Amino acid sequence: MIFQDGDKIVFAGDSVTDAGSSAPVSEAFKDNLGFGYVRMVDIFMNVWYPELKVRVVNSGIGGNDIRNLLARFQTDVVDQNADWVSICIGINDVWRQFDMPANESRHIAVDEYESNLEKMICMVKDNVKGMFILTPYYIEPNAEDEMRALMDKYGEVCKKLAKKYNCVLVDFQKIFSDYCKYRHSTYVAWDRVHPGMTGGTLMAREFLKYCGFDFSKIAE
Repeated sequence: MIFQDGDKIVFAGDSVTDAGSSAPVSEAFKDNLGFGYVRMVDIFMNVWYPELKVRVVNSGIGGNDIRNLLARFQTDVVDQNADWVSICIGINDVWRQFDMPANESRHIAVDEYESNLEKMICMVKDNVKGMFILTPYYIEPNAEDEMRALMDKYGEVCKKLAKKYNCVLVDFQKIFSDYCKYRHSTYVAWDRVHPGMTGGTLMAREFLKYCGFDFSKIAE
C-alpha cells in the first residue's frame, strides 16, 4: 500500500468526481464525498485498511472542463497541501463539441487540453508524494463512434503526460470498454458518462489497483 497513516488525497475533476459531493472541496462527513468513485475509495480504505487514517478530499465540480479546473486549481487543489493528487478531467471538453456544436467558445481542442493539463501537473508535482492521471471516457464499446474516437485522443494526452511526469495512469476508458464486453453500458451509466454505484465501484477498484491495495486483506 502506497498510502501511509495521515496521508491526504485530493481528487480533482468534473461531475464524475463530484458525484453529488459538497463542492468545491469536501471531506468524509455524512454524504459530503458524494456517491461516486471518490466515496468508494474512502469506503474501501476504511474497510480494508482501518489501521490507516487516510484523508480523502473531493474537489470535483459538475460541469467543469479543463479551463474551469485550471482556474480553481491553486485554491481547490494546490492550497490543500495534499500528499497525493488525482486529476480526472476531459469529458466535458469533448462532450460540449457534441451537445453544443454551435457554441465553439465551449469547445476545447486537444492541444489546449494538453497544455492546461500539463500546467496543472507542474503546479503540484514537486510538492506531493505522487500524482494520478485518470483518463476521461465515454462508455461506448464501439471505438469508431465519433464521440468515443475523439475521447480516446484526449485519453492519449493523459497517457503521454503521465509517462512524461512519472504520474500513475489509471485508464477508465479501458475498464468500461472491458466491462461492456459482458454488460450493456446502461448497467453503469444511462447517459454513458455519469456512472451509478456499479460504475463508481469499478472505478474505485481500478484506482486502488495502482496503490498496492490488497483486496484479500480485510479486518475481522
